[in-house]
Amino acid sequence: MSPSRIHPTAIISPDAEIAADVEVGAFAIIGEGCTVGPGSVIAPRATLERNVTLGRSVMVGIGTVLGGAPQDLKYAGEETTVEIDDGTVIREYATINRGTAHSFKTTVGKNCLLMSYVHIGHDCRIGNSVILSNLVQLAGHVSIEDKAIISGVSAVHQFARIGRHSFIGGMSRVSKDIPPFLKAVGNPVKLYGLNTVGLQRSGMDDDTIRELKRAYRLLFRSEMNVTQAMERAQTELEPLPEVQELIRFVEASERGVVI
Repeated sequence: MSPSRIHPTAIISPDAEIAADVEVGAFAIIGEGCTVGPGSVIAPRATLERNVTLGRSVMVGIGTVLGGAPQDLKYAGEETTVEIDDGTVIREYATINRGTAHSFKTTVGKNCLLMSYVHIGHDCRIGNSVILSNLVQLAGHVSIEDKAIISGVSAVHQFARIGRHSFIGGMSRVSKDIPPFLKAVGNPVKLYGLNTVGLQRSGMDDDTIRELKRAYRLLFRSEMNVTQAMERAQTELEPLPEVQELIRFVEASERGVVI
């Protein structure tokens, strides 16, 4: 570990494992059981409280607190963790709590962007390339799949699930599951069609986008109930992987999906 990369006022637990090229700013704290991967940067006054694992090239912003105890009355001091994968950027004053005995860990995937004042509660599962804008607040046990985007000042209810490539507009209150590939916004939140721009930017072909639009109209904008719509979807829609993913998401939803 190069002393020049670690500010003399930083406090680092003797059992913390820190790669040689990690930068640690003034008054930062790295607690017991923490591991910081190569190329990572811990900004001034950031805190890795305990049992936090950072992958390669993770950026932790000023005043951020990772690995705080879960805000759950059932938590009884179990050894739980926070795991942040490679290339993720966490901006200033974000907070990510450790897991509980439910899953024992809170995880954030690769190449995510968590903007200022984001909160991620205990036992959350965040996929790869997810963007959480300023002041997004996730309750415990939330699951967000790859490349989803949640706009600023939005809140997500515990155990809710956010599907892949979905987009949630600002100041939304998400109390149910958001299916993949769709747009949603509001308080209470409602669906507003396919996330066409996001899907085009990701390289999805026009034929798949058209079939997903058909699936959206059938599942969420027809006069049929969910059971009838699902039966029709299986017979009338092209069995593309993305269409099947959307159908399976709706079938597996435990909280119910937003409509």
